[in-house]
Amino acid sequence: MALSESAHKLKEMITKAIEDQKITRDEFDMIIHLATEDGHIDPQEKALLQELQDMIDSKMVRFVAK
Repeated sequence: MALSESAHKLKEMITKAIEDQKITRDEFDMIIHLATEDGHIDPQEKALLQELQDMIDSKMVRFVAK
């Protein structure tokens, strides 16, 4: 199954956060906005959001100031 356009954008942003091992509050807010802008979180988006949340919970990705 192909990724939706918003899921593709999410994947890019989440991949960047994983590579950097950090995320700003603005980046996190943009990710949430992308996931919810169409009023529906599809399965790919849900999986990507869960992956990011798991990495934040385990401190593999940390919140940082701008």
